[in-house]
This record gives sequence, C-alpha cells and structure tokens, in this order.
Amino acid sequence: MKEALGELAEALNRADPSAAFAFKLWDGQTLGQSVSPAISVVLKSREVPGKIFGQGFRGFGEAYVAGDLEVEGDLQQLLRLGFSAGFDEKCSLLEKIRLLPFYLKTTATLGRSRQNVACHYDLTPQFYSLFLDESLTYSCGYFTSEQDSLGRAQLQKHDLIARKLMLSPEDTLVDIGCGWGAMLLRAALQYGAAGLGITLSDNQYDHVRQKIKELRLGDRIEVKLLDYRQLTGKFDKFVSIGMFEHVGKRFIPAFMRQAARLLKKGGTGLLHTITKEVESPTDPWTLRYIFPGGYIPSLAETLREMGRAGLCVLDVEGLRLHYGRTLDCWIANFEKNLSGIRDMFDERFIRMWRLYLNCSAAGFKYGTVRIYQILFSNGLNNDLPATREFLYAPKGQ
Repeated sequence: MKEALGELAEALNRADPSAAFAFKLWDGQTLGQSVSPAISVVLKSREVPGKIFGQGFRGFGEAYVAGDLEVEGDLQQLLRLGFSAGFDEKCSLLEKIRLLPFYLKTTATLGRSRQNVACHYDLTPQFYSLFLDESLTYSCGYFTSEQDSLGRAQLQKHDLIARKLMLSPEDTLVDIGCGWGAMLLRAALQYGAAGLGITLSDNQYDHVRQKIKELRLGDRIEVKLLDYRQLTGKFDKFVSIGMFEHVGKRFIPAFMRQAARLLKKGGTGLLHTITKEVESPTDPWTLRYIFPGGYIPSLAETLREMGRAGLCVLDVEGLRLHYGRTLDCWIANFEKNLSGIRDMFDERFIRMWRLYLNCSAAGFKYGTVRIYQILFSNGLNNDLPATREFLYAPKGQ
C-alpha cells in the first residue's frame, strides 16, 4: 500500500511540479516531496489508504470528514491536483455495485424528490444566512468588476436573467425551484411582472411566503410547495435557476416537456444550470452526503432534450469562472462564521461542508464542471432580437 501511495504522490507531483505534494504517514514516513511540501495529506492510520484506493473520492471524503486524514496547505490546490491526475474518476467496479442500491433509493421520483430536497435545503435559513448574501441566493453570481460584492453579483445575475427574458409588467413568470425567492421578488419589484414560484423545501416555502407578505406583493406573486411535474397553467416567461441538477438523468425529458407545457407558444425561458462537457455518473460522495438524487447533465444531453420537447435554443452563455468566484465568497463567509455554524452543527458537518464547497470551487476552476444560462423559446419566435446588444444597452435605449 505504501508503494501505491508513493506512485500516487509521484503522479500528483508530475501533474504540477510546483505543487510540492507529499503524503505524511501514520508511522512518521513522508512520501513525495520530502522537504517543506506545500501540500500534505496526513494519513492517521494504515486503514485510510485502502479506503482511498478502493472507493476513490468517496473514500477520501469519508476519511476527511471523519478526521482520519488532514490536509496541510491549500485544500483547493490539493483538489486541483486530484482533478489533474483524474483521481476524481477513480471508483472500482465493486464500489459501483455497492452504491447501486443507494442510487436507486434516491432516484428523483415524484414520491422521493421532496425527501432529497429536504436533506440539503431544509438545514434552516439561519445556517444559509451565515455564508450566502442577504437575499439567500444559492446559485452562481454575475460579477462585472473586481469590486463587486457577493450581494451585488447576485443582484446583477437576476437582472441579467430578467433582461434576457425581456421581463415587463405585462408578463407572467413561472420560477421552477425558486429557492428563497430572490429572482421572483426581483421580477415583481423591479420589472413589475406577476409570477409563481415553486419549491419542495418547507423552509424555502415559508421564507418566500413571509417575504411576499412583508413586501406586500401578494397581488402579484405567489409561492407553492409543489413538484414541477404537478404544476399546471400557462406563462409568458419561464425561469429555473440551479434546480435542474436535482431532476436526475431519468427525468430530463419529462422536465423539458413540462417546460414546453407551461410556456406559452413563442414565450421565452431561461435555464441556469450546472453541466459537464461529457456525460458521466454522479460523484458517489456528493450523491450520498450532499445532493441525494442529483445528476449533473452534459450540455449536449440538455440541448438535445430541449429540442425534442420543441424548445428552440436562442443563446448559451458560460459563467464558469463566475461560479468559482461565487464559491470562494461562500467559503470565506463560511470560515468567518464558524462559531455560529458550530452552534448548530458538529465538527463532522463542518468538515463535510468545507470539503463540498472547496471541491465545488475547484471543480469549476480546474475540473470538468461548467455552468450555462440557456435562453430558449417555446417553438419559433421571429420577433425576438437578433443580437445580444439589447442586454447591454444603457437603460432607456
């Protein structure tokens, strides 16, 4: 096993010689960069290597969360090395077979989706308020300058979406997976649109209802605790931000058909979603501990199923580095507010979320994870602008 660790250390150092990586073993031995390594993985027992090699990133993640291994140095840079060496793709056939019952158990069916959502999103708004911005927007921001705060970036993201949809007071908007309501509230307050948001999170539902009441917007917008497959009606505009990743591979066609049913003919919609360039299975550690039932689709399968549902793609914009910066802001807030988080959760939870946030940031900056805003119409609409100029024109022009 030590020989395998040594080979892995060499592979990581070859991936980036400047990284100066080392394993520090339970018996005091160091493998890899022996003098002043910049990044070290400290293995506290001889059982840990077996978990790493047998279970891939899931084994690494479980050992990290349990405190059986420590990372000395920059966690994101370690994860970058792992992406470079393809370590995130290493999972044995036996491990995949062992995980199959969990995959099946958490499939995002109509009966299971609400439980999947509750595992992550019903951790209380107080927890999320400790690392998100004031609007509790839990998705990629849009940064237009180095000086932009997290809150400003989220506001700019919602305004960018509103401009792409050309929202107006005459429009009705449906928001699938509305979260804590920031997009829905912005659409009503700034653009005068009427709208409906849906969520499967009890906490999000209660929060949005309270905000609608506080802002006296009950005559324009509402929120429902509802699965997207159960929603009926017709809307001028459609938006879904950061929800599509929870649909699951099996239900991508159903989601697209439902989008087409909800959107009026010629109406425009926007899907803001995480994707990959190439189809691949969901990371087992993330699936088990962070997003049960989740699946990150490829851009190709997303666009293919849009087309099959009769949705016409108008524009695709990548925001990969915007999400990397957003996550760095969340990580900084998370670490700054550790005392408040420790009042709610134990050390295992903190380590789990630290790994999740840093792995996500590294995935966008160095790995295979992407994020796109996909603008589409329900069928052909020849009256829409032919260029992007309307998005960036000064107000009033």
